[in-house]
Amino acid sequence: MTWNWQQRNWPQFVYNAEDFREQEQQFFEKAGMIHGSFQHIEAGDQEDLRIDLFSQEAVKTSEIEGEILNRDSIHSSIRKQLGLQTDHRRIKPAEQGIAEMMVDLYRNYEVPLTREILFSWHEMLMNGRRDLLDIGRYRRHEDPMQIVSGHIGKPKIHFEAPPSKQVMEEMKSFLAWFNHSIKGGKNELPVLIRAAIAHLYFESIHPFEDGNGRLGRAISEKSLSQSLGRPTLIALSHTIQEHKKSYYEALESNNKDLDIGDWISYFCQIVLNAQDYTQSTISFIIEKGKFYKRFEKQLNERQLKVVGRIFREGFGGFKGGMSAKNYQTISGAPSATATRDLTKMVEIGALRRVGELKSTRYFLNIQG
Repeated sequence: MTWNWQQRNWPQFVYNAEDFREQEQQFFEKAGMIHGSFQHIEAGDQEDLRIDLFSQEAVKTSEIEGEILNRDSIHSSIRKQLGLQTDHRRIKPAEQGIAEMMVDLYRNYEVPLTREILFSWHEMLMNGRRDLLDIGRYRRHEDPMQIVSGHIGKPKIHFEAPPSKQVMEEMKSFLAWFNHSIKGGKNELPVLIRAAIAHLYFESIHPFEDGNGRLGRAISEKSLSQSLGRPTLIALSHTIQEHKKSYYEALESNNKDLDIGDWISYFCQIVLNAQDYTQSTISFIIEKGKFYKRFEKQLNERQLKVVGRIFREGFGGFKGGMSAKNYQTISGAPSATATRDLTKMVEIGALRRVGELKSTRYFLNIQG
């Protein structure tokens, strides 16, 4: 098997930039809408939204790699990193590390990418690990760096990266390419194309013993932010996690030669979908504010507790709606009280009722 880095013209990737002109335009249009919508949110809610998006991305980028972290712990750690009030909970090293990286990515997106930054991010990601030889530096082991699946006795090799002895030079070339392809750089590239290539290029080198996927996605987000001149705040890892199988298939389909038009097309759509998710989240926050202004004074303590719990589920709410039993569990109200509360909330327009009898479900009466 011959891999992309073994091709004679590596790393001169082949694609037609004109094929992605429409996606590039859509990206900037959506980015403008997100930025404009964000300005309609009150300052406190803006901060909460940023932290929620950081927390979600930290959880999802780890989940893509099969690592399940506690979102509340990450949320608390991010607040601490930003100098905000926290609940002082005990944070595990992995959760603290990914939180530190997300905040650094947000604060320093405009800084040129360097080996030192990557080493620092890697140390953050590997916080608490004792099973790795190389933390905060490029891999040095002599064994092939392979991505495999299947049984130990008969593994399927999806990709083999350059030998460790080549990594230093490969990464020098990658960092030079990344910093020169920025907007205004001597080799400027269109925003989505640059972010797409950055991810595939980095993953093809696979310079670290572990954490390459998370670092590669962070580099793509840094690339997008640099092109916009502000943090993107898009749900890139959330969107990839929703379609993880196709993500890995797209990477594998583009690691054997230098024609990467299919990868760029795939990545463009992932970014546009991630923007749509962020826009929906912002619209939801705006509708949340409108809801409380309209109904807060009309709701009792039990009802407000339940409403707050539904809002924490995000714009999707409870899957399939909230049942009367859900209401009792959250509020602690007996059946008769729960029925009165729910009936009143429907009457004033705070909830929509769907179905009958045991199939009755309730939804917040908001747009989106």
